[in-house]
Amino acid sequence: MNRSRIAPLLLSVFVGCVGWAATAADEIETRYGEVYVERDSGPLKADVYLPPGKGPFPGVLVVHGGAWHIGTRAQLSGVAQLLAQNGLASVAISYRLAPEHKFPAQIEDCQAAVRWMREQAHQLKIDENRIGGFGYSAGAQLVSLLGTSDSEANSENETVAEGSPSTRLQAVACGGAPCDFRTLPPDSRMLSFWLGGTRGEKPEQYRLASPAAFVSPDDPPMFFFHGEKDELVPRASPESMCWALKQAGIPAELYIVPDLGHNFAVMDKRALRKSVEFLSQALHGEELQ
Repeated sequence: MNRSRIAPLLLSVFVGCVGWAATAADEIETRYGEVYVERDSGPLKADVYLPPGKGPFPGVLVVHGGAWHIGTRAQLSGVAQLLAQNGLASVAISYRLAPEHKFPAQIEDCQAAVRWMREQAHQLKIDENRIGGFGYSAGAQLVSLLGTSDSEANSENETVAEGSPSTRLQAVACGGAPCDFRTLPPDSRMLSFWLGGTRGEKPEQYRLASPAAFVSPDDPPMFFFHGEKDELVPRASPESMCWALKQAGIPAELYIVPDLGHNFAVMDKRALRKSVEFLSQALHGEELQ
């Protein structure tokens, strides 16, 4: 499948409120266009959605999809709002896109966003010790990679000041997640626009982009949802990831969304409810099975 077919298929659909929440939408505090990091290509911005009250609240980084080369932070604004309505301070980010910016630019930006959330925890009413991630499709790959990796996914181009806050997450919920690129055909150019070549040419890039390559016993609990009829990202991707996490002693769960494919599983009310409940439970320190 060539890049022109992947892009529209991986693009996450804007998700509106799904009709259940503990807090009314008009009670949420919103801050649009907050700069979380400056890059040579320009500032990267985030939209912040805060529950009412003083906090601090558990925080959730929200990362959009779009095949790593299209999309904006507005795509999952409905999810970010839903999280805030349920007591989770959410930060939806834009990040650098391929092919102008190849991997690891995207994970570096996600890491920068988590550092910013911790550095600005007081102003954002976030508990810096309780930060999770939500993403769909390409965004799911990024938040699950955040969950399993740390500095190893950085490149030599990313300079991090000594003593900077950790980028580790305490919980991950995501859907339509590509978790392992190490099994792609070595001559496939499907992801060369993002990873800089085929797997045969750039094996280390494919490994570094694979969340499954970094599973370890110190990873956070993870929840995955996946469309039953997803023909773009194989169901085996989150299944194998969940198996690896459980083998490492990490709570992991997979919910299969009935009858839906890749583009529409992100709008499934039950999948979103399960995601929010999972994040809320994990970030409030309750035991997960």
